[in-house]
Amino acid sequence: MFNDYISACFSHDLAIDLGTANTLVYAAGRGVVCSEPSVVSIVDEREGRGRRVLAVGSEAKEMIGRTPGTIRALRPIQDGVIADFEVTEAMIRYFLRKAQDRMLFIRPRVVLCVPPCITSVEKRAVREAALSAGAREVFLLEEPMAAAIGAGLDVTAPDANMVVDIGGGTTDVAVIALAGVVASRSLRVGGDAMDEAISSYVKRKYNMLIGERTAERIKIDVGTAAPSAETKVVEVKGRDLVAGIPKVVQTTSDEICEAMREPVHAIVETVHLALESTPPELAADLVERGIVLVGGGSLLPGLDEVLWQQTQLPILRSADPFSAVVEGAGQVVTNLSLLREVALG
Repeated sequence: MFNDYISACFSHDLAIDLGTANTLVYAAGRGVVCSEPSVVSIVDEREGRGRRVLAVGSEAKEMIGRTPGTIRALRPIQDGVIADFEVTEAMIRYFLRKAQDRMLFIRPRVVLCVPPCITSVEKRAVREAALSAGAREVFLLEEPMAAAIGAGLDVTAPDANMVVDIGGGTTDVAVIALAGVVASRSLRVGGDAMDEAISSYVKRKYNMLIGERTAERIKIDVGTAAPSAETKVVEVKGRDLVAGIPKVVQTTSDEICEAMREPVHAIVETVHLALESTPPELAADLVERGIVLVGGGSLLPGLDEVLWQQTQLPILRSADPFSAVVEGAGQVVTNLSLLREVALG
């Protein structure tokens, strides 16, 4: 009891956006203190002694596609939820220690961002992983709600705000009013699905196999959701599927646009479904307020143009789409009255 009181007095409360692709940590009073890939590399111990964590975050991501048989680089968060409890716990512990610097003996209060489609079993798994990793108290916050707050929207007002959060593993669409989610849709398609679509396209057209990191680089360099006036060209290196030797080809932004057509179409359809389930009074608000895009996937060039063509609503990007979710959660962790209103039960 006394130790809990001491922890409550001196701990630095934290907000964590535990994403499929990246994890961001916000410390009260300091802002975003950590932003690294959600990747853990583990060593399979011999003689049945289990697994040992070798690296977490940026260091672990560098190992993807380059490890020997005894080492594996894993993404313990799949589609926004825990796929490997033990590895996720180790990853959260790493981020808690990094965010707290030398104050390792203090157990912080933590707000964790989760997708709206999360089940009760998945909620319990996330809470238990954070508590086992060293959190004193854990609150769960839906990612679209956190994103809306981080984008500067007044979520407690009766007027509607619509947020489209495109992450690595999921796309979450929500209409928010009076501190609650009125209508929402979740799709397990995001930046990772775009990378997979690029890999499949290169394999199909050029008969060449490329790695996960190469596909991501192509998306960042020349990816676009809509054809542009200026065609960009990028060099792609991989392995020839027939000859089995290294191969180099060139692809264009128009080809990558075609490659990503399916995941982009799925995101647009999800926005349509959310709009169809929005009450008429709130739908009227969106004519003026429009749709706010957040998440790393929303940075894809041309996506705002495609959404505008399909919805005829104003499309806005938050000032910092990549960190909007954790920024919003950070505001909540320092505002107890708002935390009680918006946190999941």
